[in-house]
Amino acid sequence: MAENVVKGPASYFPSIEKKYGRPIGEWLEIVRSSPLVKHMELVSWLKAEHGLGHGHANALVAHVRAEQARV
Repeated sequence: MAENVVKGPASYFPSIEKKYGRPIGEWLEIVRSSPLVKHMELVSWLKAEHGLGHGHANALVAHVRAEQARV
């Protein structure tokens, strides 16, 4: 039986929750509610304002942008 392996940006979610102490839903809402639009602006903002590492910030932004593209 094949295991459900999470791929892409969501694969970072467990470590983001563990390292920064907030649920992923909260982080995703922070990204969604930001007035910033450009990917790297959002990544830089998460790093500067919330202390996230580059990979974690990038994963959150990539996930939100992908869900927005599906709408």
